[in-house]
Amino acid sequence: MTESVYHIPVMLAQCTEGLAIDPNGVYVDVTFGGGGHSREILKHLDQGHLYGFDQDMDAEANIPASENFTFVAANFRDLKKYLRLHGVKKVDGILADLGISSHQIDEPSRGFSTRFSGDLDMRMNQSSEISAKEVLNTYEADRLHKILGIYGEVKNAKTLAQAIVSERTAQPFETTEGFTAFLKKYAPRGKDFKYYAQVFQALRIEVNDEMGALEEMLLDAVEVLKPGGRLVVMSYHSLEDRLVKNLIMKGKFQGEVEKDFYGNLIRPLEPVSRGAVVANAEEIAANPRARSAKLRIAKKLKS
Repeated sequence: MTESVYHIPVMLAQCTEGLAIDPNGVYVDVTFGGGGHSREILKHLDQGHLYGFDQDMDAEANIPASENFTFVAANFRDLKKYLRLHGVKKVDGILADLGISSHQIDEPSRGFSTRFSGDLDMRMNQSSEISAKEVLNTYEADRLHKILGIYGEVKNAKTLAQAIVSERTAQPFETTEGFTAFLKKYAPRGKDFKYYAQVFQALRIEVNDEMGALEEMLLDAVEVLKPGGRLVVMSYHSLEDRLVKNLIMKGKFQGEVEKDFYGNLIRPLEPVSRGAVVANAEEIAANPRARSAKLRIAKKLKS
C-alpha cells in the first residue's frame, strides 16, 4: 500500500521544519498513518531515531525499512508508557497530525465516510469494543444531544438525538447509507453534506474518545520533551485546535492562567509559530484536506 493511496501528508515541509531536527536526536510521530511525515523525518536523521505510533493495524503495511525507525502499535494517549517500554525517557521532538487518514475515509468497511455504504463502525482501533452502531443504538437521548452539540456543533442536536432514539426502536441503525438517508430529513436545505459531516465527526470523536486521548497525549508530550524540544501539532477542527492552543499559550486546557510572583505566565511550552500556520492556496488545490488544517509549533521551556 503506497503512501499516495493511503494518505497525502498535509504541510509536510512546515511540519518537518517545525521539528528543527537534530540528525542525532530522538523523535516521535504519534500519528504514523501512511508514514509520509515519518519518511520525511527519517531523511534528516543520521544516528537519530524515530518512533511511530498508530493504533490502526492497517498502518503497519506502511512501516519503512529503516534501522532508525521503530513502529509502536498503540494509541498515542499512552505515549510516555510505550516510550519507556522502549527505554526512552526524553525526546527532541513530537509530531501529531490529528484527525482521520484518507485511507480510513476511503475504505467503505470502516464506516467513516458518507460517500460509501458500509457498516457503522468508525473505530480507529478495530479491536475497540464500542462502534458508531453501539453509540446510535444504545445511548440515551441526553447523551446523544451532548455529543452531537459539542463534538459536531450540530444546530438541531436535541431534535436529532430524540429522533435517533425514536427511529431505532423500530429499526436499529446498521449502515452508513441507511443512517445518512435518515439524516436527510433533519439537514438544513442545501447543506446536506455539511450536516452529514458534522454528525459523522461527532460520532467518530465519541467512538474513539479523541478529545480525551488528545489531552492525555499532550500532557505526556510535555513530560517527555527535553528542554528546547519541539511539539508540532496539526489539527482539523476547532475543538482540537483549542486544546492545543490553550496548552501552548496558557499551560492549561481551559480556565484561568497561572502566574509567578513577577507576573510571568507559568507554562511548560512557548509558541514558536506566531499563531497557527495554514496551508497555501497551491497545497489546498492539490490536497483539499489541507483547507481546514491548523499547524501549531511550540518548544519546551527549561524546567
